[in-house]
Amino acid sequence: MNKALDFAALNYDRFLSELIEFCKIPSVSADKNRISDMKTCAKWISDALKGVGFQHVHINETKGHPIITGEIKATKGAPTILIYGHYDVQPEDPIELWQTPPFSPVIKNEKIYCRGSSDDKGQLFIHLKAIESWMKAEGSLPVGVKVLFEGEEEIGSANLQPFIKINHKQLAADCVLVSDTGMYAPGLPTITYGLRGICYVQVDMKAAATDLHSGSYGGAVANPCNILATLIASAKDKNQKIRIPGFYDDVIPVTAKESKNIAGLKYNEKNFLKSIGAPEVYGEKGYTTLERLWCRPTFEVNGIWGGYTGEGSKTVLPSEAHAKISMRLVPNQNPEKIAKQFKKFIETNAPKSVTMKMTGLHGGFPFLTPLDNPFLSAAGKSLKDAFKTKNVAFIREGGSIPIVVDFANILKAPVVLMGFGLATDMAHAPNENFDLKNFRSGIDAVIRFFQEASGLKKK
Repeated sequence: MNKALDFAALNYDRFLSELIEFCKIPSVSADKNRISDMKTCAKWISDALKGVGFQHVHINETKGHPIITGEIKATKGAPTILIYGHYDVQPEDPIELWQTPPFSPVIKNEKIYCRGSSDDKGQLFIHLKAIESWMKAEGSLPVGVKVLFEGEEEIGSANLQPFIKINHKQLAADCVLVSDTGMYAPGLPTITYGLRGICYVQVDMKAAATDLHSGSYGGAVANPCNILATLIASAKDKNQKIRIPGFYDDVIPVTAKESKNIAGLKYNEKNFLKSIGAPEVYGEKGYTTLERLWCRPTFEVNGIWGGYTGEGSKTVLPSEAHAKISMRLVPNQNPEKIAKQFKKFIETNAPKSVTMKMTGLHGGFPFLTPLDNPFLSAAGKSLKDAFKTKNVAFIREGGSIPIVVDFANILKAPVVLMGFGLATDMAHAPNENFDLKNFRSGIDAVIRFFQEASGLKKK
């Protein structure tokens, strides 16, 4: 391993110049005028994979943008790591807010400024350079490696899940490694081991055939706005616990080990409130803010409307009311089951004076890799050594990354989310940047992870 680490250190300047060339390609997946740029970027990555010794490199065409795969086979008895990343980037708009041109990378203050530098080209490139360092210095890897790089992450990855299902044997691995997440704080390497899922619905409620005069009909005909508001309010009790029958049946409780781990992160609640401009925290009684954000399910109204909302007054009895509702889910909850429970709750408690339907239903499963998983432990040790620190943050995230769940469910492999981004990277915003200290240490960490993982059992 030392030879690989030395190779990476000696070739860092070249690695950086290559990252600059990679970031220059305007691979904006949402822009139909940049289809040729997407193909150029896919070819660039394919050539880079071949250049470091990958076999069976393919640019797989899809209904959208290409998916790139490649493999370096494992030696007998060694596990195989599947590395996922995406080469597409967000649109650069609004261009006028960029301090430098979005696709002309600039290095300043130990950061590279360019669209896609953090999300996800810089992080994807960390893996390529770690692999190159092993191959050029040692002639082989201590583990098998497969790669799966897509070009549609920023537009929903519509073609990725079908590709994984069709090619699951080709993609089979003992662990999936993803670097498309962030660090808890600067200088504190981080592994994300859990993500919440989601169940999203729209409720459409109707009473009369048309809006009515509130004086002539008020008190004799149902007001769907009132009824819908009452139903939504009844979904939680005074302690913010969700009252939908069966909602918590499958929830995996926060373990004592997790609570201790989360408490050890020393979360600054005052800074949290200041960053969002809120007077105080608010949520389910009996849990800390981080436990509420990461480990507990939610019921939130994302939008509600009906009746007259224009300027001035208009005394009408609305004929319709609508609400968009999202329920963030935690490990073991099923979005389809939750949707059925919510539908039954609404139908059971609504009066016969209104009719209802649920539309816009979609969802994603939650994800969790147990803290005692050996690949997680190997990643933790690698990060400690690479960043020269005694501490590694093990965190969950409140959001959802559906494709991570697909990897876990379809490939039946643990997923390690070892991200190197920072909250200050401005991902998706003007002046996106990537900390080059994290780029350098990230390469070091992945080199070490391959060595640590080599001793683990394969499936």
